[in-house]
Amino acid sequence: IIVHENSALKLRARQAFTDRAGKQRTDGEEWLWRASGAFLPDVHEEVLGVVHAHVLTDKKALHVKALSSFTDAFGKARAAGQEWLVTIDDAPTHIPDVYEKVVGEVQITTLTSRQYAVIRDPVVDGSQRFGQKQLRKGERSFFLKPGERLEQGIQNVIVLGEEEALLLTATEQFQDGETLRKAGDRWMVYGPSDYIPPIAVNILEKRKSIPLDQNEGIYLRNLTSGKVSMIVGQSYMLKPDEELYVKHVPPVVESLLEKQGRDDAGVEFRARDPTRVVAYRAPHNSAVQVYDYKRHAARVVFGPELVKLAPEEEFTVLSLSGGVPKQAAKLQSLALLLGPDFMTDVIVITNIDIQSVEPVDQRTRDALQKSVQLAIEITTTSQEAAARREAQRLEQEAHGKLERQKILDEAEAEKSRKELVTLQAASAAVESTGQATAEAKARAEAAHIEGQAAVRQAELKAQATRIEAQAALAQLTARQESEVTHTRALHALELDKARKLAAIEAGKLESVVQALGQDVLIDMASASEDARADLIGGLGLSSVLITDSASPLNLLETVEGLSGGK
Repeated sequence: IIVHENSALKLRARQAFTDRAGKQRTDGEEWLWRASGAFLPDVHEEVLGVVHAHVLTDKKALHVKALSSFTDAFGKARAAGQEWLVTIDDAPTHIPDVYEKVVGEVQITTLTSRQYAVIRDPVVDGSQRFGQKQLRKGERSFFLKPGERLEQGIQNVIVLGEEEALLLTATEQFQDGETLRKAGDRWMVYGPSDYIPPIAVNILEKRKSIPLDQNEGIYLRNLTSGKVSMIVGQSYMLKPDEELYVKHVPPVVESLLEKQGRDDAGVEFRARDPTRVVAYRAPHNSAVQVYDYKRHAARVVFGPELVKLAPEEEFTVLSLSGGVPKQAAKLQSLALLLGPDFMTDVIVITNIDIQSVEPVDQRTRDALQKSVQLAIEITTTSQEAAARREAQRLEQEAHGKLERQKILDEAEAEKSRKELVTLQAASAAVESTGQATAEAKARAEAAHIEGQAAVRQAELKAQATRIEAQAALAQLTARQESEVTHTRALHALELDKARKLAAIEAGKLESVVQALGQDVLIDMASASEDARADLIGGLGLSSVLITDSASPLNLLETVEGLSGGK
């Protein structure tokens, strides 16, 4: 087998032995042969396959995980389950060991000078800090180590304009320059500037300066004191302890404000921003009443005028009669027209040209205004009295429902207490018998687990013994088969040798007999015993038997004579 560059052979031991590198291998152990060149597997080695190397670059790393405790190719001890990166700083290529699992490839993370990233669960000095964060600013490149992850990905530096700011809060105590920030502190960073938030800082929102015309305003609420205020006619940047306050108005007021807005803006009408100051344009020769619920006082504004509501103020909605014939509460309005141009009564007037009617005397005008204000106040007082009576009725009804609910709740609570006492008694009985039952079950379960463990251990031991016996039997069978084959081959060689020697001897005797001829053999047969012995010795024979078919021969006696018997 040829092992090429950047590859290795994955081997496994068939049985315990010492490999060619002098290292002791156990049965079933796996390892890699990394040396390039020709490789001849040992009889005790099994080739499982070829493992190819992963090529590493300055932009790509390899994420690996240890399947069991071992020492890696770089001489570092790895614990089972440990994960790490192999980069080009370690080696240009990496062949995963048999105890390493390739989780995947990791691409490099690059930050420009205008970017930053927050790393969750960072690895510091080889130890992972779970639950912590680490800020990394550009310009730099790095690989995310196993377990590390980006929070919100790669983020750009926050650029603040001249009219912009960031509302920040501290998640933990830290030193911000010369200022010690405590957890929960709120502050702002104003532009123009670049900003990268530290780990202990959370960005609540990005704020912009609110431009306001002289007739525009916003409602604010102080988060510390809860006080609601109003800012009118100037550009304003919210402070760290301030927020926009949403002012709600009754639906009827909302519809009247919307009607005026649609009449003025037409198709370009936009819904009212509830954080902006509520404003109403009182028409000429009209009166609008505003009630302050904080001071419990009302004020009347005469038109033309732009009426702005303070945070604690509300418009007084007027219910006016209208229609022909007159109907009570036909119209609802925020302004009371002082007349007389809005009247619908039919009056016949001849030969009079009146453009307008206004009191000339100032005292008359003041008296008229006071009478209108008094009428509005009387209407308001009657409405407030009716509202108070309705509120008292509702309060008494709610009080009665509350008392009834209290009685029902007390009865239900008494019933629950009774059930609780019963359950406590049953629980005490169950607890007294349940503890002994639980202990007995626990002991039985422990004994069962120990028995299963012992059985499993015995099964494993029997399996190991069976495997060892099978291996020994296979080895003995192979050795015996080899010996039998060798013995058979030797016997076959000896038999072939004896057969060839016998053939040679037979041929030799035949040649001698042919060379002597028949006459010589007859003379030998009729010669004396001494002469016959000399002739036989001269021919190189130990003994010879010459007979014909007419003379019977006792073979047993002949054999005894040839063998030297009596």
